[in-house]
Amino acid sequence: MLLVCVVLFLIGFREPWNNSDVSAVLHGGLAPQGFIRSVSDANLMFEFLWRGLEIDVDNNVVMRDQEIASMRQGRAFLSLINDSIPKTVSAMEKLLAMLEEQDNSFTQARFETLILGTIYSAYQARNQRLESEQQAWTDILGRLANATFIQLRKS
Repeated sequence: MLLVCVVLFLIGFREPWNNSDVSAVLHGGLAPQGFIRSVSDANLMFEFLWRGLEIDVDNNVVMRDQEIASMRQGRAFLSLINDSIPKTVSAMEKLLAMLEEQDNSFTQARFETLILGTIYSAYQARNQRLESEQQAWTDILGRLANATFIQLRKS
């Protein structure tokens, strides 16, 4: 439910990924402990999202609040989302296909990838000028949200 609230609130992130990048996320590319290790970390991530994110011309995610972005945790969050989330529709589709195939080995880092990918996709869907690109990102957003709900039901 929190995911839905966050994504709905947000609608109103280096270079495009290739196949090996998607594989890196699924095979240990993220820190094994993930970003969120406590309720305090989750609250901090929510604060980052609440203050607002933008996607720059290079598809990097940046925070609107520069003071928070300069915090150690802010830099870690930006590094995680910019280094671990696919930046193109095709790369995101490949990530989703891999996650759907390997749904029995779900980890916290993969769950965070789904959440951050959902957030990134929501921003991309909102920012696209061409209807076809907007629809492609909206489709990815729906699939990511569905995969997240499936994993939440399994937990």
